[in-house]
Formats: sequence, structure tokens, C-alpha cells
Amino acid sequence: MPCHPLGRKSPEDQAIEGPPPICPICERPIPAGAKQSLHHLVPKLKGGKGGPVVLLHQICHNEIHAALTEAELARDYHTPEALRAHPRLAKFIAWVRKRPPTFHSKTPARLRKRK
Repeated sequence: MPCHPLGRKSPEDQAIEGPPPICPICERPIPAGAKQSLHHLVPKLKGGKGGPVVLLHQICHNEIHAALTEAELARDYHTPEALRAHPRLAKFIAWVRKRPPTFHSKTPARLRKRK
């Protein structure tokens, strides 16, 4: 049984085994053909190496890192619930939920909101 380089099932195996996983950020399914990635709930640079990871749509992952610094992620936003409650991410989630699960686009040029 072939396995994905990140330890995930290959698209063929995933299709055989059942429904696709659900993105814990936008709560849409992550079909085998969708761009996806693993997100460390606590950034590796802030002590999260070997810690819990979640599978996300790539667009959701990009938005998290565009909206928040590594320090903010480690300190205040290390759960899917906390991430969904962040004002910028909540607005993004409302927008992306209207798109198909395979939708992907570039993250806006204005990446991080500086304080």
C-alpha cells in the first residue's frame, strides 16, 4: 500500500477508505485532489517540534501564517478553536466556506498586520 511522503494516505488509498478528512479551520472536506498541508499547532521554532499537527487546506494554512506571527501562534492560537475565533481568520473562514473544497488562490500581498 503506497503512502504519501508526509505519512498521509495516497489519494487512491484515501478514496478507497472512506470520506475525506475535514479541515479543522474552515470545516470543509479535504478531497484527495485538494492542495493540503500539515500545520503544527505550536510552531516548531517555538517548541512545537514533535507536537500535534492538523491537516488543513493549503489556503487555510497560508491564511493562518499571513495573519499571525509564530509568537502569536504559540502564545494564543495553538488550537483550531482559537484560530477560528481570530477576527481576520473568522472573516476568511466565512468567505472560503462559500468556495468548493478544492478551491485555492494566492494569499493577499498584505501578509502580516504589524502592530
